[in-house]
Amino acid sequence: MQPLNQLEHWLIRPEARQNTGLYHVSDFRSLFPGMSPNAYRAVIHRAERRGLLERVCQGVYQFTGAPDASGRILFHAAALMRARHFNYISLETVLSDAGVISQVPMGWITLVSTGRTATVSCGRYGTIEFIHTERSMADIAGQLTYDHDCHLFRASVDLAVDDMRRFNRKATADLILPQEPADEHL
Repeated sequence: MQPLNQLEHWLIRPEARQNTGLYHVSDFRSLFPGMSPNAYRAVIHRAERRGLLERVCQGVYQFTGAPDASGRILFHAAALMRARHFNYISLETVLSDAGVISQVPMGWITLVSTGRTATVSCGRYGTIEFIHTERSMADIAGQLTYDHDCHLFRASVDLAVDDMRRFNRKATADLILPQEPADEHL
């Protein structure tokens, strides 16, 4: 069987459709164990040109036969890109979702990561910003919850505000809306 046909048959299996439809480029490598790195890259490029795969961002591809319809493609791509590092959604993304800042970042997500700082363009889908931290995850574990929809941990609002100070995000910190004091008579 030709490599491109082999890849297509693998992608259309029912088991393959149970995930988000996103794949790291290395996910297909086991299909072609004896293939040289250059030949493997050529197969991936041919699959992209044929419309079988769509490049979402560096090293992450989407099967066009079952595109991600969750609206969380940036989160899923980030989880795939940095699977070997600890990452959590924080900063403007958490504060915007919680209604704490007055502006909603469109097509931009921010994660804190034990990996290196980077800004990754995902073309028409938006941008992923990774901010490096050396903070021990054990120190903040109580302020994180797992977001099953995003496939990532999510910071509490307090941790996100603390991260804003730690990472000198003064321009965005000015957007934090004043919180109304809790009514003690309720």
